[in-house]
Amino acid sequence: MTDVYDLALLDLDGVVYIGAEAVPGAATSLQRARAAGMHLAFVTNNASRPPASVAKHLSQLGIEAEPHEVVTSAQAAAGLLARDLPPASPVFVIGEPGLEDALVEHGLVPTSDIDAEPVAVVSGYHPDLRWRTVIDGAILVRRGLPWVASNTDATVPTPHGSGPGNGVLVRAVAEFADCQPRVAGKPEPPLFSESIERVGGQKPLVVGDRLDTDIAGAHRCDLDSLLVLTGVTGLGELIAAPPELRPTYIAADLSGLHTAHPGVQSRAIR
Repeated sequence: MTDVYDLALLDLDGVVYIGAEAVPGAATSLQRARAAGMHLAFVTNNASRPPASVAKHLSQLGIEAEPHEVVTSAQAAAGLLARDLPPASPVFVIGEPGLEDALVEHGLVPTSDIDAEPVAVVSGYHPDLRWRTVIDGAILVRRGLPWVASNTDATVPTPHGSGPGNGVLVRAVAEFADCQPRVAGKPEPPLFSESIERVGGQKPLVVGDRLDTDIAGAHRCDLDSLLVLTGVTGLGELIAAPPELRPTYIAADLSGLHTAHPGVQSRAIR
């Protein structure tokens, strides 16, 4: 597949690593992909960690990664706002430093002060989020300020099992404010577009383990996709999936990047 696609848009958890460990063989498969000339983008809905932190984590797992190759939903969210707002606009943040860093990178000013006259609101996951911040952000959204959510993930992994994700917060604010946010993360297109723009490539391939985010997002962006079976999706779920959740290709793991797939035809960016 590396002779057909020039960019792999790689999900992380369940594809590159599982918990604190790299997926067996992932480092070797990705190194081979680089050697074949494929660009790699590590694409994550997690808005809490800045790219440098993610790249360091990957390097510690033996996977070569540079900060500019990591693209987060925080960056995609900040990019959406930056296209609509004047430079140096104050943006109210409901979330972690990853969102704040992304706003600064895009020339915006993060704030958690409702009296700082913010002109927009951005929200993302934060395990230690203050309820006062949620209240103030929800009030601003209810007043009509533009609102961008980094993602609507229903759950997040914890040492004790799945916990409520950013999607739970989004639903709470949406119910109070009677409006819905623009969503930057998968399965919506902005994160994919941001990744392609940052890393480069004309023939992208989405690589993931989730039908509802990775594969659904590929369909929405008219991109080909490879589902790996190292994560949450099993064969039963795959067989039962409707057309809009079916991948272009299936592989046991990332070694599928180097496997010949019958009738491979790429979709170049138009």
